[in-house]
Amino acid sequence: MVMEGTLIVITGPTGVGKTATAIEVARRLGCEIISADSRQIFKEIPIGTAAPTAEEQHLVRHHFVAIKSITEYYSAAQFEQEAIDLLPRLFNSSPSRCAVMCGGSMMYVDAVCHGIDAMPTISTEVREHVMRLYKDCGIEAIVAQLELLDPDYLKIADPNNHKRLLHALEVCYQAGRPYTELRTGASKPRPFKIVKIGLNMPREELFGRINRRVDAMVAAGLEQEARSVYPLRHLNALNTVGFKEMFAYFDGTMDWNTAVERIKKNTRVYAKQQLRWFAKDPEVTWLTPDADTSSQILEYAAPARNIVL
Repeated sequence: MVMEGTLIVITGPTGVGKTATAIEVARRLGCEIISADSRQIFKEIPIGTAAPTAEEQHLVRHHFVAIKSITEYYSAAQFEQEAIDLLPRLFNSSPSRCAVMCGGSMMYVDAVCHGIDAMPTISTEVREHVMRLYKDCGIEAIVAQLELLDPDYLKIADPNNHKRLLHALEVCYQAGRPYTELRTGASKPRPFKIVKIGLNMPREELFGRINRRVDAMVAAGLEQEARSVYPLRHLNALNTVGFKEMFAYFDGTMDWNTAVERIKKNTRVYAKQQLRWFAKDPEVTWLTPDADTSSQILEYAAPARNIVL
């Protein structure tokens, strides 16, 4: 099936200005925005995730922002299916037959553009069992189980990425098969056009923006937001920069100034991880955000839409 439309993807590192650019592009095209951010989906933590403000969402309708509770399970596979199902309506409702997808969650962007391997939905029982094993016995117990159930995955896994190791074991338990047997890496054809734009800027400037944004989050009430979800700190949705450091401060293992500086440092580290990931994608056209960025993006999108600007 051919789905006539163009998805304009605006991605890049955290803090680079993706939201503002996406809003300007969407307004000029008369279309709506899909948020590709794995944490902005959760409604309890808008400050810590730098979610689009009410004013920004009034300018352009955003989808997949504040639609789930942190207590609900959500995955890149679910996002892929729901975003793909939504796109025909977005294309049909836009005079330009476009939609904008904005975000820096690498797996979410790839899920929509290329698809991800079909994985079983992890039951609450399996998820809780793996988490109990991890909490009671440490990551060593997770690795020991993977050595039995999927030794091939351990050969390629990052031993420091505990979240991925836990997920691999969850899949092994749920599917009754090794995780690596389900990882094909095959790209799914998409029945619509895709234009990928990456935003980036000199490292010193980007890091300065990140530091200032963390200060703005603190001023906006990040501590109060973190305290409101502190009793649920064990949830995966809160295993993220900003909240982990605030929780350490609440626990007394980190003082206030150290916590804030650590949020800045860890956000900068995450930005570098994002850039390394997206640098592997030859389909991304990189731009430096400025006053003319939206016009440049429209020029890149014009051939895909077969129009003259």
